[in-house]
Amino acid sequence: MTQKKVLVVGGGIGGLATALACGARGLPVQLIEKKATLSEVGAGIQLSPNVVRLLEGWGLRSGLDAVACFPPLLQVRSAQSAALLGQLSLGARAVRRYGARYATIARVDLQNLLLHAVQAQGSTQLLLNNALQLVSQDTHAVQVTTTDGHQRRANVVIGADGLWSHVRDFVRTDAQPRFSGHLAYRAMVPQAALPLALRSEVITAWLGPRFHAVQYPVHGGQWLNVVVIVEGPSPQDIHHWDHEANARDLHTHMDGTASALQDLVAAIKVWRLWPLNGLPHLRSAKELAFGRIALMGDAAHPMLPYLAQGAGMAIEDAAALADVLAQSDVGDAAALERYAQNRWRRNARVQARAQRNGEIFHATGLQRWGRDTAMQVLGQRLLDVPWLYMGERV
Repeated sequence: MTQKKVLVVGGGIGGLATALACGARGLPVQLIEKKATLSEVGAGIQLSPNVVRLLEGWGLRSGLDAVACFPPLLQVRSAQSAALLGQLSLGARAVRRYGARYATIARVDLQNLLLHAVQAQGSTQLLLNNALQLVSQDTHAVQVTTTDGHQRRANVVIGADGLWSHVRDFVRTDAQPRFSGHLAYRAMVPQAALPLALRSEVITAWLGPRFHAVQYPVHGGQWLNVVVIVEGPSPQDIHHWDHEANARDLHTHMDGTASALQDLVAAIKVWRLWPLNGLPHLRSAKELAFGRIALMGDAAHPMLPYLAQGAGMAIEDAAALADVLAQSDVGDAAALERYAQNRWRRNARVQARAQRNGEIFHATGLQRWGRDTAMQVLGQRLLDVPWLYMGERV
């Protein structure tokens, strides 16, 4: 192969970001996706400055301006009393301090933004409705067999196929997803359908014993994204839980909370329920690269959503992969090894911080009192995360 070819498995945010970043570096990509259309379920995500900086560097600033929100403030409140515990100024402060804005966006809007950019770039072949069957490699190339009967060869294969990664199954036998003990209730609602008092232009986190809630605007501010994460057992049959039952269970968790939070939950009629699953935290670079095959995003390092960095770390992975693969003086396997060495510690640190945040958010008793007191005294210093938002050189 005279021109390096990259094969990406998975057409979600991580896979599309990888295709876009590689295309920007002159690397042709084939992207395999098992679904017939590229789509995302309705949920929101937060994009901190380390991520927005990369997206804008790929030419997506105007696209973000059209569909994202840029909240001026993150505030933390007690779920019981609604008392303000602390706040972090975003907006212009984030730009001054970190060189980029802090954004909130609907996941489907981000996926569409990336997809349209990939299509406009013209260097990626999208192979939809095409599931992975087999991956094998030798010293010269990787070979992939798909359900359309084709065998394709590439210099490298990138597994961007999420938590239940099929690519990972071919290179790791020690990593099976497990339930975290936490359940996420998610919803999006038009702000115009809410009473004025419940509408919001800022990010608000509500902290309660063994649960927390987060709300923020998406779809250019026209919709409000709400997620409530509680501790509890995983449903035996998540696919057949009905929305009415989800709402009843959620209302039970809201007993004793502030009226503003109860009113918001009551105003939303349809909730989707996700059990949060994960993998053990990364322990070495050997869990990211395997010869000519590499894992990225949730396929490699799923993380609990308590630092709002799942999509962000996948986008950082994409940039790091494109950087090393574009280095012509580095062999393909050596390039992926360099990617793994560059990324595993940062991803492991984010995984650990997200888990720790979850423990703090859901604190009870004296730990909860200490958390609230520290946040009221230190506020912005506790909520800011400079080592994360500054990004890192890869």
